[in-house]
Amino acid sequence: MVMSDLRDRALAWAGEDPDDGTRAELESLLTAADRDPRGQAAADLADRFAGRLEFGTAGLRGALGAGPNRMNRAVVLRAAAGLAAYLRDHGARDGDVVVVGYDARHLSDVFAEDTAAVMQGAGLHAVLLPRPLPTPVLAYAIRALGCVAGVMVTASHNPPQDNGYKVYLGDGCQIVPPADAEISARIDAVGALADVPRRDGWRRLGDDVLDSYLRDVTALVDPNGPRELTAVYTPLHGVGGDTVVEALRRAGFATPHLTPEQARPDPDFPTVAFPNPEEPGAMDLAMRRAAEVGADLVLANDPDADRCAVAVPGAHGWRMLSGDDVGALLGDFLLRSGVDGVYANSIVSSSLLGVLAASYGRRHEETLTGFKWIGRVPDLAFGYEEALGYCVAPGLVRDKDGVSALLRVAELAALLRSEGRTLVDRLDDIAREHGLHATDQLSVRVADPALIAAAMDRLRTTPPTALGGLRVEGVDDLAEGGTGDGAGLPPTEGLRYRLADRARVVVRPSGTEPKVKCYLEVVVPVDASDEGGVTAARIVAAGRLDAVRHDVARALGL
Repeated sequence: MVMSDLRDRALAWAGEDPDDGTRAELESLLTAADRDPRGQAAADLADRFAGRLEFGTAGLRGALGAGPNRMNRAVVLRAAAGLAAYLRDHGARDGDVVVVGYDARHLSDVFAEDTAAVMQGAGLHAVLLPRPLPTPVLAYAIRALGCVAGVMVTASHNPPQDNGYKVYLGDGCQIVPPADAEISARIDAVGALADVPRRDGWRRLGDDVLDSYLRDVTALVDPNGPRELTAVYTPLHGVGGDTVVEALRRAGFATPHLTPEQARPDPDFPTVAFPNPEEPGAMDLAMRRAAEVGADLVLANDPDADRCAVAVPGAHGWRMLSGDDVGALLGDFLLRSGVDGVYANSIVSSSLLGVLAASYGRRHEETLTGFKWIGRVPDLAFGYEEALGYCVAPGLVRDKDGVSALLRVAELAALLRSEGRTLVDRLDDIAREHGLHATDQLSVRVADPALIAAAMDRLRTTPPTALGGLRVEGVDDLAEGGTGDGAGLPPTEGLRYRLADRARVVVRPSGTEPKVKCYLEVVVPVDASDEGGVTAARIVAAGRLDAVRHDVARALGL
C-alpha cells in the first residue's frame, strides 16, 4: 500500500473532485499503486501530489489529469477563485466584467465555463467568447468591453496532453510580478472546493466582439495597396483558420490555399509531433501545398493563433524565415510607413530592430522575454520576440497577435510582389544598409535541473574571455538588472556577453523546461558594391555562428 499520507491526500482530493472522469482516474491510480507501491502507478501518484501546479506570470500550464499537479477542473476552479479574490481585493466591484476565451484543446470549454461560474459566484459578471477563438481576440475583448480582467484557456503550442490558463488584467496585458505571486497566494488560501460559490448567469457573447476585432485589424492594411498574392495558410489544427481567412477576405486578399490536413481544429494535432511552427516538420505539409500551387509564401499560426510563421521559396526549396527575420521585416515596414512610437524587442532577440529604429530617429527599448513585458512598454509602436511573436497594433492588442501580424506580412509581400521583389529581397536590402545580423540558438536539456544552476555559477566564476574567436568585451549579469540598451530591466537569471564586432550571446535557463537556452548573434558587414555581397556575408556569418556555438557549449560544460 502507498504511504498513508499520500493515500489520504489522494482520497481527499478525489472526494472534492467535481469531475467524474478525473475522480475515477485517481481512484484507479490508487488501486494500482496499492498493488505495487514501487511501480509506475505509485510514482505517477506521488508526482501528481508533489505540489500544486505552479501559478506564475504565464498563469497555469501543464498536463491534463487528476491531482493538484495537473490541469483539471478542481485546479481551474481554485485558480478562478484565487483570481476572483485578487480582483475583489484590488477594487473590482459587483457586476464588473471578466471575459473568458478558450481554444479547441481537450476540456478548454469546460474550464472556461467553470471559470465563468466562479466569477459569477464572486459577484463579478462573466462573459464568454462565442466559441473557440484565437487568443488575440480575447486580449482585444478585454479593453473593447471595458473588463477588469480576462482569462484565456489555452496551452498555446504545447503538446496535445497539455492545457493552460492565461490571465490578463484590465489593461489588456498579461500579468507580471507581483500580481502573479498575489494571485497564487489567494489560490493557496482557497478552502474546501464545496465552499467556493459558483453561480449561473454568465453570458455567452455573440459575434459582435469578433466582428469588431476583424474590422479593426483589417483597417490596419492600406486600402489602396496591391492585393495580388498567392498564399498557403495552415492553422496547425488550431483555432486561427476561420478568423484568418475572414480577415484576409475583408482586407481584400484572395482566399489562401489551406493545408487541408491541418485546416480544422483538432485537439490531438495528428499531423505534427509538436503543434509549434518552429518545430522541425511542422510546416512540411504547408510547404508541400505551396509547391503544388506555386505560392508566393506560406503563412501559419500556432494553435491559439497568437504567433505567426512565414516560409518563402528559395533556390533549394521552401524555407522558414526566423522570428528575427520577420521581426526585422515588420519593424522596417512600420518605420518606413511612418508609424511613430517605441520599437521594442526582448533581450534574446536580434539587435537589428534597435539599429533600424535609430536610423529613422525612433526610440527603441529592450525588455525581458515574454509579451507580458513587451506589451507594457509605454508608447509602444511595435514589439516582437524571436519566438514568432509580434505586436503590430498595440492600440488593439497589447500582446502578440498572429492574425494582425499575418495581415501585415501579406500586405508587405503583396507590395513587394507588385515591384517584382520578395521578402528575401527586402531582407537583403536591410543587410546591405545595416550589416547582416545573423542569429541562432543552442539549447541544452538536462536530466537534473541542479546542473543548470551549476553551469550558471561556473560561467559567473570563470567567464570565457572569447567565444568563437571574438573577444568578450563585457558581461551583463541580468540577475543584477539590465545595462546598456536594457538599462532598468527587472532582474532575471541570465548572462549577456557583449563580443567584438557587435556580436552577442545571451545564456539563460528556460522558464518552463529543464534546459539552458543560448541565443547567439553575429553581425557581418556587407559589401554593397558586390552583387554577391549578401551571399558572401551569410557564408561568413554561418561560420562565425558555428564557432560561437561550439565555444558556448564548451563553456557551459553540460
